[in-house]
Amino acid sequence: MRVVIVAEAFAPQLNGVAHSVLRTAEHLLARGHSPLVVAPASRGAPRHRAGSDDRAYGYPVVRVPSLPLPGYPEVRIAVPGRRVADALQRHRPHVVHLAGPFALGAAGSAAARRAGVPVVAVYQTDLAAYARTYLPVAGAAGERLAWHRLRRIHAAAARTLAPSRSSLAALTAHGIPRIHLWPRGVDRDRFHPGHRDEGLRRRLGAPGDVLVGYVGRLAPEKQVHRLAEVSRLPGVRLVVVGDGPCRARLAAAMPDALFLGPRTGPELARLYASFDLFAHPGPFETFGQTLQEAMASGLPVIAPAAGGPLDLVLPGRTGFLVPPGPGPGFREAVERLAHDADLRGTFGRAGRAAVAERGWEAVGDRLVDHYRLVVAESSATERT
Repeated sequence: MRVVIVAEAFAPQLNGVAHSVLRTAEHLLARGHSPLVVAPASRGAPRHRAGSDDRAYGYPVVRVPSLPLPGYPEVRIAVPGRRVADALQRHRPHVVHLAGPFALGAAGSAAARRAGVPVVAVYQTDLAAYARTYLPVAGAAGERLAWHRLRRIHAAAARTLAPSRSSLAALTAHGIPRIHLWPRGVDRDRFHPGHRDEGLRRRLGAPGDVLVGYVGRLAPEKQVHRLAEVSRLPGVRLVVVGDGPCRARLAAAMPDALFLGPRTGPELARLYASFDLFAHPGPFETFGQTLQEAMASGLPVIAPAAGGPLDLVLPGRTGFLVPPGPGPGFREAVERLAHDADLRGTFGRAGRAAVAERGWEAVGDRLVDHYRLVVAESSATERT
C-alpha cells in the first residue's frame, strides 16, 4: 500500500506528532508498504534543492517551506504551495494520512480531495489549548477559530482517529463525525527497566536522592512550573529533560533542579530507567507519550486528571492522578512516593505490565487496518 503522511511536524523536531509519524513510517516500511512523508522544513533537517526528497530515513520525505511560530521558533508553520499536490501526484497513494492536521494538513486534505484519495486524519494536538496559551488576546474567539478549522479538516476525512477517550469526547462534542479510537505505541525494548544506570544516577543526584524525572518540551502549555515545589523537597532531585522557550525562566525559578536539555535514543532510555518516578504536569495532553515511555521503563507516574493521562494512569496502581491547575497535588504525590520505595516498586512493575499490549507493531497494524477499511469504502463508493 502506498501512503502519503502529511505531518505538521517531523524529525529532527522532538514532539509527539514528529515521534508518532516517525514510528508510523518505520512500521509501514517494515510491513512492506511504501510511505512518503510531507513535513515542514526545520532547523537541523537535511537541505535539498526545491522539489527534491530527503531519503535519510529509508523512505522519501518532502520538506515544505515553513515559518517559525512567534514566541516559539522551534515550532514551524508550513507554507505549502504546490509541494503537497506534487507529492501526491508523484507517489499515487492509496490513502493520505494527516498527522495533527492544521496548516499543512489543510493543504493535504484539499490535495487528496482533488486526487480522489481517501483521507485518515489523526487528531494529536489540542489546538484550542494552544490558542488559549499563545493567543491570549483572542480569548474564546481564538478557541472557536481553532475548532472551526479542525472541524473542516476532520469532517472531510473518511475517518478521524483519536488517541484517547477524552479526545474522542471533545471531537464528538464539536461535531466531528466518523471518529475511532487509535492510541499510540511504545517501544518496550528501548524503554526498559534493565537500562537503569547506577553511574548515571550518581551524576544526576547526591547519594540517597530520589530522582524525579520530567521529559518533554519546556513550553507554556506543559506547565512545568507546577513542579517548582517538587524541586525544593528535601532528598528529592528534579531532573528536567527537554528544551523550549520557557527553559531559562524555569531554570531561574527552580535552581535546585537539573536541566539536561534534549536527549534521544539510548541516552534517553537510560535516563528514564535511572529515575525513581516520573511527573508530567501538562493538562492539555491528548495522549501522553512520555508517560507511556516512563511506565515501560518501570516507573510510577504522576499526571493531571485530564486528557490522555486518564486512559494511561491507573490511580493507586501505576501512579497518581492529581487535580489539574494550581494546588499541592504534585508535591503531595511525590512526597508519598519518595518516602515509600516499596510502593514505587509496586507501581513501577504494574506500569510496565500495563503497557504490555501497546507495542508499536500492534498499534501500527491497527492503523493499517484503518487504512484498508477506508480504501475499501472508497472503492465501493466509486463502484456504486
